[in-house]
Amino acid sequence: MNRKDAIRLQKIIADSGYCSRRKAEAYIERGLVKVNGRTATLGDKANPARDVITVDGKTMKRKDTPRYIKLYKPRGYVCTMSDPHAADGKLITDLLKKTDITQRVYPVGRLDANSEGLILLTNDGAFANRIAHPANEYSKVYRVTVSGKVTEAQLAQLSAGVEIEGDGKPYRTRPCIVDVATAEEKRTVLLFTIVEGKNRQVRRMCAAMGLNVTRLKRTSIGGVKLGMLAQGEYADLTHQELRLLGHEQNKC
Repeated sequence: MNRKDAIRLQKIIADSGYCSRRKAEAYIERGLVKVNGRTATLGDKANPARDVITVDGKTMKRKDTPRYIKLYKPRGYVCTMSDPHAADGKLITDLLKKTDITQRVYPVGRLDANSEGLILLTNDGAFANRIAHPANEYSKVYRVTVSGKVTEAQLAQLSAGVEIEGDGKPYRTRPCIVDVATAEEKRTVLLFTIVEGKNRQVRRMCAAMGLNVTRLKRTSIGGVKLGMLAQGEYADLTHQELRLLGHEQNKC
């Protein structure tokens, strides 16, 4: 029961919501936990996706293997599992229907329908909550194309923070990094690096400065980059990418 891909039994039981880890250890010590019909002892491990685990005679529900995905969301798709108002009925999960993904993954955070780029998907609730929680301040990078030229004064104001409408009342954005990637007569490409996640924040920041956004693409979340993915393509996060996000798999 102590395979390399296995997890400590008390953690599996606690993660399932059956009871606390301490209580799970007590069940194991009392001989009330079995793995594939064999009575377990404290320190044993198992794979919740493959092994049959019973606690006091009750079979635990198998838990899907955790999946961590990055995907290039094209414009026109909404980041929800179901939405009757979705543009042309296009949901981000539609992009996963003809793939090897068998788990029921869902998006972490959102990109509005008119925006494109990097979105993370997972079936790990704790992971999703940590990435989405504003207190953890994961940096996000956006490549934003606006019409015309951008003045130094506008750049300075965007970087320092601008007042936008938020939940019915004004909100001042926190200082961020705004760099010019390309400056042409009819368009300017800006790189925004922010740690906030207000709804459509970058678009609203630009609007507050009188800038018309023609394209918005998210290229990075917490150091995880979109890379060479084409629109609609996905890839499983590597161990290195998960570490960038502060996540360790099969942590016992």
